[in-house]
Amino acid sequence: MEVDVLNMDGQKVGTMELPEKIFAAPVQVELMHQAYVRQLANARLGTHKTKTRSEVRGGGRKPWRQKGTGRARQGSIRAPQWVGGGKVHTPRPRDYSKKMPRKMRRAALRSALSVKAQDNDIVLVQGLALDEPKTRLMAETLQKLVGNATALVLIPEKNPTFEVVAKSTNNLRNAKPLHARYINIRDLLGYDKIVLPVEAVDVISAYLG
Repeated sequence: MEVDVLNMDGQKVGTMELPEKIFAAPVQVELMHQAYVRQLANARLGTHKTKTRSEVRGGGRKPWRQKGTGRARQGSIRAPQWVGGGKVHTPRPRDYSKKMPRKMRRAALRSALSVKAQDNDIVLVQGLALDEPKTRLMAETLQKLVGNATALVLIPEKNPTFEVVAKSTNNLRNAKPLHARYINIRDLLGYDKIVLPVEAVDVISAYLG
């Protein structure tokens, strides 16, 4: 599929053919949903924990004798019905992570990129570079490229040129820099536009092709 290539001023400077296997793949909504749920689940720490009656401090002595007081029988002041007692049926440490085959994960990424391409939400940029790390300069550039839409800025490689772009994007509330090899379903679907430098196309093709 053919997409316009823009410069940093938002002006068309040419066109580029994107790989159809990646940017025009069959859209599998169920697969994207499964990958999205998996990523959210894997981000959970699962370290939540409350203490049971055996873990709460104190309560070793029976509070009063079994019979003759007129009160209900009690064995410990750390039983669940007491204030400060142990908890019942509350969260315990667990692993929330889900498994998903690599082929399915990459097919979900291709589906997400294809959706963005169909909706014209992929902005191809040639010569994305800044002389110095300045948030203001990057904000002006993104305003010309995507307007007020949120943007995921893909970084082709870790070199001084693109590191400046990443640093300039970090403080923007509506934009996020991300290395092209680390693309994920949550970020692809979570931003309105994908700002894709021409150099990043080869990185994505090598990863998903």
